[in-house]
This record gives sequence, structure tokens and C-alpha cells, in this order.
Amino acid sequence: MHNPSNQQHSILVVDDEDSIRRILETRLTMMGYKVFTAADGVEALEIFEHQHPDLIVLDVMMPKLDGYGVCQAVRRTSSVPIIMLTAMSEVQDRITGLEMGADDYMVKPFSPKELESRVRSILRRMDAQKPSNDQITGVIEMGSLQIDTNKQQVYLDGERIFLTYLEYSLLELLASRPGKTISRQELLQKVWGYSKQAIDNTRTVDVHMSHLRKKLKAGLEESELFQTARGIGYALKYDQSYRLVASRDG
Repeated sequence: MHNPSNQQHSILVVDDEDSIRRILETRLTMMGYKVFTAADGVEALEIFEHQHPDLIVLDVMMPKLDGYGVCQAVRRTSSVPIIMLTAMSEVQDRITGLEMGADDYMVKPFSPKELESRVRSILRRMDAQKPSNDQITGVIEMGSLQIDTNKQQVYLDGERIFLTYLEYSLLELLASRPGKTISRQELLQKVWGYSKQAIDNTRTVDVHMSHLRKKLKAGLEESELFQTARGIGYALKYDQSYRLVASRDG
């Protein structure tokens, strides 16, 4: 169904299979998104540089330049959400894209409705000033860490840390409940937009938590920022320096 509120968003669909490009272009256009398509990685990067899409749906196996190469190139300059499509059966192969900077992946053959659900959730979360009841506004401060929830920016010792959009969303959700464990299933639903029926892969969360730990470790060497509840999920460790203050100026 067409949704006028989606008109502001553009999506780049990259796949060397004509049938997949046509199906996704048709369905996403009917939802109200502006859709660009590319049949190989080189064409994808050209479109990305000129059109600056809000989200990329990216196949792995393509001619000229594969999806991994495209993902790495995009991540040098942009935090645009990337959902990778893969036909690979091995779990490690599937998460390689996550390690290279993708935000999520779907295994072929995939459900177009499930893909649409994740696209809708990610873009709505990008738009919303208050994407869920968990979001709080202002700057969260804890030791040398600062999370500006209005500007969606993170600082360590006053220096901005580059996070992808979904890495930031994951951190902010954990920071909204300091000291409380949030299950992987809830994180997949609220951050990635997984449906309850599709929550069968928690490695997506684990890889992004690994990225967050690495990016934030340099300024937080004296204490572990995140706590892992084995088999359940993650929590932002609470300490007495945690506070919410007014947002940054400018």
C-alpha cells in the first residue's frame, strides 16, 4: 500500500538477478519509496555517489565488484543502513558482511514481506524523534562517554566516535535502560525490525556488540562498558556517573 510519508526516502536495490530487482523495485515503489536499481557493484557505487540513498539492499555475489567490496567502499564515507542478501549456506559466510559493515542480512530465498518489514522499521526509526518508549532526549553522560540522543552522535573524551546508524541505535537502546539486560530477541525487534517469526539469528546482535566494544574501548579502558548475560542478551553497565543532561547546543 502506498504511504505518502515514505516519499522522502530513497532505496538502492543492488542485485544481478533481474527478477529480484523487478520484484523489489515494484513492491518498494508501491510502498511509496523512491527506488534505484543496479545490476553490479560498480554501477551500485556510481548510483550511490550521485543519489545518496537512505538505505541499500545489497546482494553479495555480483559481477565486476561483489557486495562485500561495495559495502567496504560505502562505509568509508557513509553510515547509510545496508541490508545484504546472501545465498551462502555457512553461518560464517553469512556474517562476513556484518563484519565488513553491513547492518543486517537476509538469506536467499527470502520473504519480500520480511524485507519490507525491516526496511520500514529502519527508516521509521531514522525519522522518528522518539522511535520508541525507550528513547530519552538530551545527552547521556557516563564517565568519558557522551551520547547525544537528539543529534544521534557519540563522544569519548569530547571526540566524536563514528558509528553506523544501527550501531548507534543499539547503543542508545541499551543506554535507555542502564544496568538492565535486554534480550537479543528484543534488540532484533526494536533496532532491526525483525518480526517475531523471523527471529532465528542472534549473531547479528553479537557482531554489532563486538563492533561497539571495539570502537568504544579506547576511551573506556578502565571499566567494561557492556555486560553480557550469556544466552540472553546485553546490558549497559550502570555506574554512579550516569546522568542525563541538556542536549548540546548548535
